[in-house]
Amino acid sequence: MEEMKALVGNGTWDIVKKPLDRKIVGCKWVFTVKHKSNDSVERYKVRLVAQDFTQTYGIDYEETVALMAKLNSIRVILSIAVNLD
Repeated sequence: MEEMKALVGNGTWDIVKKPLDRKIVGCKWVFTVKHKSNDSVERYKVRLVAQDFTQTYGIDYEETVALMAKLNSIRVILSIAVNLD
């Protein structure tokens, strides 16, 4: 509940009315338990995931939203850029 309250408190999304000519994209909550190195529970995480397989490009969306980049991916890209000038 703490993680979900943080998402709402940070204004992660806005509630809007559905346009009449659009269909609703489904979603689901994904719950994860983060563990410390000694297998004790560090914290609980939750995220809302859109079921975008029900969408059609050009009808339901025009661009990709909420792109995610992991820190390790950014480090690799920066390392390659530095090594190749």
